[in-house]
Amino acid sequence: MSTSEACPAFAPFFGFAGAASAMILSAVGAAYGTAKAGIGIAGIIAVYGLVVSVLVSNDLNPDGDYSLFAGFVHLAAGLSTGFAGLSGGYAIGVVGDACVRGYLYQPKMFVGMVLILIFAEVLGLYGLIVSLILNTKATSDCT
Repeated sequence: MSTSEACPAFAPFFGFAGAASAMILSAVGAAYGTAKAGIGIAGIIAVYGLVVSVLVSNDLNPDGDYSLFAGFVHLAAGLSTGFAGLSGGYAIGVVGDACVRGYLYQPKMFVGMVLILIFAEVLGLYGLIVSLILNTKATSDCT
């Protein structure tokens, strides 16, 4: 394990924090959306966090060369997916709750309800896309 300014010993901490934040925050958002709205569409958001966590953890190598740049990129990837999943799950919960109650009085609003739920789901997908782009930029070059 080489220790230098570019590859300090604490650099993998940021990668682990990114993987954990992607999984935890997106799972909390999915749980809130499912609990509030009772609609299973919010569960997909947790899968986005799982995908990013697996991608980040595949690049983690605490015993080998792992640069501080890669740690910060993995932290940014995890936080972008985590917060996007959290906000997407919250939006699905709020929209799902209001629309399911409104559907009781006006059955014609079903198509609009589904479209708004899809728009709320896309928030998590945007976070996944940003994380995938960030993950391709992470290099563990310590030279």
